[in-house]
Amino acid sequence: MSLDSVPDDRRTSALLARLRDDLGVAGFTVAALDALWGPDAAAALHRGERVPARRALARHTGHGASGDLATLAELFVLGLPVPPSEAAHALPALGVDGAIELGLLGPVGTAAMPSGAGADGDLATGGAGPHGDVAAASVRAALDLRPYAFSDARGDGHWWILSDLGEVALGHALGEQHVLGVGGASLTLAGLMVPTPARTVLDLGTGCGIQAMHASRFAERIVATDISERALRLARLNVELNGIDGVEFRLGSLYDPVAGERFDRIVSNPPFVITPRSPGVPEYEYRDGGMVGDAIVEAVMRGAAEHLEPGGIAQLLGNWEVRDGGDGLERARAWAGSLDHWIVEREVQHVTEYAETWIRDGGTRPGTPDFDRLYDAWLDDFERRGVREIGFGYVLLRRPAGGEAPGRTFGLARTERLHGALGAHEGGLGTHVADCLAAHDRQAALDDAALAATRLAVAADVTEERHYWPGDDHPTAMLLRQGGGFGRAVGLDTGLAALVGASDGELSIEAIVAALAELLDVDATALAADVLPAVRALIDDGMLRLPDE
Repeated sequence: MSLDSVPDDRRTSALLARLRDDLGVAGFTVAALDALWGPDAAAALHRGERVPARRALARHTGHGASGDLATLAELFVLGLPVPPSEAAHALPALGVDGAIELGLLGPVGTAAMPSGAGADGDLATGGAGPHGDVAAASVRAALDLRPYAFSDARGDGHWWILSDLGEVALGHALGEQHVLGVGGASLTLAGLMVPTPARTVLDLGTGCGIQAMHASRFAERIVATDISERALRLARLNVELNGIDGVEFRLGSLYDPVAGERFDRIVSNPPFVITPRSPGVPEYEYRDGGMVGDAIVEAVMRGAAEHLEPGGIAQLLGNWEVRDGGDGLERARAWAGSLDHWIVEREVQHVTEYAETWIRDGGTRPGTPDFDRLYDAWLDDFERRGVREIGFGYVLLRRPAGGEAPGRTFGLARTERLHGALGAHEGGLGTHVADCLAAHDRQAALDDAALAATRLAVAADVTEERHYWPGDDHPTAMLLRQGGGFGRAVGLDTGLAALVGASDGELSIEAIVAALAELLDVDATALAADVLPAVRALIDDGMLRLPDE
């Protein structure tokens, strides 16, 4: 039966509690799976190949701890059929009938179908009887269920995440109502999320619910929305399976479900993939927003202003088109309107590479007639709008608090291209982002005289590099390199290098400048005017730190 047919929500809750107990007893964790099939098989799975993992699991036959773990891995990660007796042994509290009732299992030959194949998008179990009991030689997963481990500002954690079966398990292309699990974009946004406490958070386009779950680590109340009823069903299951409270789910497009409401935070991994609006081109709910070009990202950004509390922050991922004669990053900046903004472009793809990436993502393989047909549709669509490249990046928006109220902002306006590797950031990049925002507000509130009187210190993760021509005594290039955060490399001139080198928290900027002016035989006022803007930028980047308040 489908979840819609379950007569009592309390029964669903009881079944989820049993499932949670079974997964805990079996040790169904990321670390345990990695140990079970090894790093090479794990890497192959990441590439969409399950044969090495299947071969590794064959060594763990029989019952017992590793046997039950292997059964769960075969069922829910690899999508392989197993005998009902083995499934029952691995799920002793839930049982096979309970798993079928929840929509997790079905008999072989009926469960492994494209997600959303039914007209109403129910989480089907393949036609089990009224009590979920089946007589079958084998059962297989109707949903993907896998462990998820993470580390954030509050420490390490782990959950179990339900989503639709992927291409590896299905053996064919995804259905258009597919509900994605935790992918690369999900991990990126979760890591970017500013972890400071918030009263209310809006998760716009929640999907399987992963961003709402992460937001629950620092927020009192979360409203999670999606246009897909199927996604909301799975997100509710994930929240309850992992014992998370304070999340409300609402059905609807964009900001419609929260009309007239404001939030301290908005997070969104919108369906930003730029897909042709052409007949015969699949539109996947998890990634395609149903609008032309990059209009979905524009809509999310422009709509944030009326849904943020004063001082509130919105964070999202997005694509922006680079059109003939234009700047994609500048287009994205314009969508911020009157909001403070920090937009980071992380990469740019040519339209051919972009089309190949997303056609393949849907399960259509290169070299097939369907692939070529879709490729033509993508390139025709880009050609009509003069699009030659697609930018991808991170967007942070903030509604100015105004006046002298606590949390007042000071004209944050940053657009930058950071296409290289990020620095190390245990616990997520969000902590660094929060620190940079706070540092920006503090330095922007200081005039030049007040800033000059400040004692700064070089951040612990910052090193200096000097490059010399062979035989020269003087460096040809000097760089500050950031080990954490965005992994920035900032060029230095002689004066700024000397100032940074002397910034140990003991001397004020004006004292260092005065000493440098005398040493270099230059005017101190002119030197200060030259270095203070660069100092402000280094504070914003987290490379120079203000004293504790």
